[in-house]
Amino acid sequence: MAIRAVMFDFSGTLFRLEQDETWLSDLTDGDGEPLDIEAQTELMRRMTAPSGTVVELDEEYQHAWDNRDLDPDLHRKIYLEVLRKSGLSRPEQAEALYRRLVDPGEWTPYPDTAAALKGVAAGGAKVGVLSNIAFDIRPAFGLHGLDQHVDEFVLSYEEGAIKPDPAIFGILLDRLGVAPGEALMIGDSEEADGGARELGCAFALVDPAPTDVRVDGLLTVLREHGVL
Repeated sequence: MAIRAVMFDFSGTLFRLEQDETWLSDLTDGDGEPLDIEAQTELMRRMTAPSGTVVELDEEYQHAWDNRDLDPDLHRKIYLEVLRKSGLSRPEQAEALYRRLVDPGEWTPYPDTAAALKGVAAGGAKVGVLSNIAFDIRPAFGLHGLDQHVDEFVLSYEEGAIKPDPAIFGILLDRLGVAPGEALMIGDSEEADGGARELGCAFALVDPAPTDVRVDGLLTVLREHGVL
């Protein structure tokens, strides 16, 4: 069956929160020592990990982690705790870095994001963005003139469901007006995004590598699935 719709994940798929040295250069550990490059890199990984637990948590904070993409308050609570447990003992530093995470303007599109979205739309297929997220990512697309190529956004905190729950894939499919067998899901998480296969969608995995490393991952999988 021909692909009539492509559903894209956001973080690590269409956009990436890139490590910016200016954000991290003044961060210090509990002893007041600057974080080394390995610690900085690990911080960014923990801020954007799509699944799994990145630090050891008690029952209260594990609940917040498991439900972070359903509730903005829980999202803020757990990420400030993750940053604290990752060595940022000064609350003002954790708050400043968290604000970067939830600012759509800080997210960088992959080099082929524009071409991928435009190519799918130009070919007559519907475009959807489906994200486990606790803040509005639409402005990130608007800043780069990409919102005009997206037919529907489905965000977990607005819908009360998170990937890999089949329900959230079903919401987007219904809004796009396509059957599961006519849709391709593209994402960076086998666990979360791969849940689309339970409904009968095709699935393609991309590497959430830095944007200067993964330059044509989206176009490659779209070609492999005959969309472009």
